[in-house]
Order: sequence, then structure tokens, then C-alpha cells
Amino acid sequence: MVQTFHSRYLPVPSSPISCDASPQFWRDAALPFIEVRAIADGRKVRYGRHAHSTFSIGAVTGGHSTYLNGNTLQHIGAGAVVVVNPEVVHACNPAEVAPWAYRMFYLDVDWLAKLQQDLGFGEHHGFHAFEQTLSMRPELFAGLNQLYALLIDAREDTLRKESAIVAYFSTLQQVLNPAPVAGGREPNHRLARAAGFIDDNYTRTLRLEEICAAADLSPSYLIRAFRQQYGMTPHAYIVNRRIEFSRAQLRRGRAIADVAAEAGFADQAHLQRAFRQFVAATPGQYRGNA
Repeated sequence: MVQTFHSRYLPVPSSPISCDASPQFWRDAALPFIEVRAIADGRKVRYGRHAHSTFSIGAVTGGHSTYLNGNTLQHIGAGAVVVVNPEVVHACNPAEVAPWAYRMFYLDVDWLAKLQQDLGFGEHHGFHAFEQTLSMRPELFAGLNQLYALLIDAREDTLRKESAIVAYFSTLQQVLNPAPVAGGREPNHRLARAAGFIDDNYTRTLRLEEICAAADLSPSYLIRAFRQQYGMTPHAYIVNRRIEFSRAQLRRGRAIADVAAEAGFADQAHLQRAFRQFVAATPGQYRGNA
């Protein structure tokens, strides 16, 4: 099991090619709005389709992978910067039996929305999704790796780290410059009610008929339309919510068995299987010494 590292640990080696297939996680209580995951050799790392409530951005530092974002599947390699908006179904997996390395950053959406407002993007409150979800710009790639090196350096103080985070994501915002799309497709409010019902009840056993009743939809329509709207079936959406809940509890150092029960999993083994599928790490690896 790899040790979860925090700011008190020394940086891990920065070489993109390594025999270390264990994920490393960085987080700091002084900077609760950001988390980092890194893996040096991801040839055996496999993700299922999943989504995060956070904004995600990553740098591919070695090898090649497939990159699914929403309905778009691309093949990417070292130098790529991937951007995943919150709640968008995605997955990155090695494209061949060869080393694949990456660093992934997860940011609190409210924090990033506030930064967008401070920069003058958009007239309305709330997060504005990025239209461009893949970039090969060298300055964005280099900047993300420099930020990673700074964050995991135990010798650097919090003020410098926070300043660097603000600087990088200000640059990212200005370079990719997203803007809301006018005249987009009208949202399906009944499907939103179904998702909201799941959001409020995912930690307990849910029946399909309950979700349908909450949204006033037939089972056949719900199953078909929900996947079109959210990129996953209602069941996968429930599991994804449980995993997001579990991640938050594990960051607090909670016992894995307790987290499994509170999240709605039948037992710890069910949490283990789902967690590996959605996070490509065990709950113990993710929690580390938190």
C-alpha cells in the first residue's frame, strides 16, 4: 500500500517512467479546496465511467491513454492537459501495455466559480463550464507540473502554494476562456428531479419505482433519458454519489467499515470493489494517513 502523502512528506520523484503503480494523493488541511492524485506507472490502472462533483484537470506526463469526456473519446499522450467539468462522465485508461503517468488535480467548484467571478467571466453567479476539454499548450502543461512540484514540497509555505494555485487557474481561465453557450438545449426538469431525489437519498436502498415517482417518469423513459442526460444509468449515478461521499469521509480519516455502512454499501467488500472501479485505488490507499 502506498502511503498517502501530505505537505509534511518530501516530494515524490518527478520522473514520468517508473515501476511504481501505486497512486499517491496530496491534500493539505490549510488548502481544503484542492486535492492532487499522481501515478507514475498506470499501465494496470483501469477506471470505470464516473463523474466528480469537483472540477478536474490533469497532465499526462508519460505514455498514452484513451480519454473519454462526455461522448467524446480521444487518444492522448505526454504533454496533454485534460479538463473535466463537474458532473461530466469521464474515464482515462492506458492505451497499450506500456508505462502511463499522470497528475490529476481536483478543485472545489465554488472556489473556482469565485475565481471566475473575480476575473470578470460571466454575468451570473455560479461555475461556468469549460468548453475546451483538451489542450496541448506547453505553457499549461509546464505550469501544471510546476504547481504539482510546489504543492508537494514540504519546505514551501502555504501562502506561496495558495498564490501559485490562484495564479495558475487564473491563467487557465484566461487562456481557455470558456463562455456560456446561448440558446442551448432546454434542460429536462423531470430528469433533474430524479437526480435531485437520488442526491438526497443515495445512502439508503433505493428502488427504481421511487425515483420514477419522484420525477413522474416511466421506468423505460427514465433509464433511457437519464443516461443521455447524465452519461450514466440511475444505478451508476447512485454508486458514483456513494463514492463521492466515501472520498469525503475517508479524507477525514474515518474507518473504512464505518464509511461503507454510512455510504449505503452492503458491506466493506462492496465499497472496496466500487472504489477501485471509480477511483482506481483502494479506500486504504486513498485515505492513507489522513
